[in-house]
Amino acid sequence: MSKSALTISSLSAAVGMALAMQGLPAQAQGTGNPPQVVKDNMARMAQNHLEKCYGINAVSKNDCAEGAHSCAGQSTQARDPKSFVLLPAGDCSKIAGGKTTAG
Repeated sequence: MSKSALTISSLSAAVGMALAMQGLPAQAQGTGNPPQVVKDNMARMAQNHLEKCYGINAVSKNDCAEGAHSCAGQSTQARDPKSFVLLPAGDCSKIAGGKTTAG
C-alpha cells in the first residue's frame, strides 16, 4: 500500500470514528444518564401496562436492548435475544420465540 493511500485510509477511519461517537447516546459514552428514548420507553411502559418482549424484533425495529447495543432502532439482527420490543402485558407469551427475559 502506498504511503498516500495509507494516510488517506487512516484519516478516513479517524473521521468515521469521530462521527460515530457523536451519534452515541450519553449512556453508551459512559456518562451514566440514560438517553431520552430510554426514559420515554420506560414511561410509556408504565403508563400503558407494557412488557419487554425479547427475540421478536426485526432489524432496526427494537425499543431497546440489554447490553447488545445502546438502544432503540439499533438492532443489527432480526429476532435478537437481547433486543426487546414493548408489547401489552401478556402478549409476548403468545408469539413464537417471544421471551420476557433477555437471553
